[in-house]
Amino acid sequence: MSERDIRIGDAEREHALELLGTHLGEGRLSMDEYGDRSARIATAKTRGDLYALFSDLPAPRPRFTQVEPPPSGSAVSARRGFPLEFRVSSAAVTAVAIISVALFFLAKTPLVFLLIPAAMLLIGRMGRR
Repeated sequence: MSERDIRIGDAEREHALELLGTHLGEGRLSMDEYGDRSARIATAKTRGDLYALFSDLPAPRPRFTQVEPPPSGSAVSARRGFPLEFRVSSAAVTAVAIISVALFFLAKTPLVFLLIPAAMLLIGRMGRR
């Protein structure tokens, strides 16, 4: 994958809009051009999309940090990017919530929802060991 194909997020879009505003303020863009380019920035998905919008403008231009692949053998999931401990505790919290709702319908009392804070405390203590 090339550097231009890397996806961007809201922070990069906001930074690009600020830079575009600088060019508008310095008279390099008309209001129509600014409106068109700012709309395209809002829908940009990759670094290349942003680079194209600044190709005919001098500095300042969007700059991005170098992206490095995660080290091999790390505890980070390639699928989601969250540590294993976080995924296990998230699954436990979800299971407690589902069990509480099921118990509510079986017992027909809202008191079963008092189990949620107690279960969260137990799960939190198990994760700290």
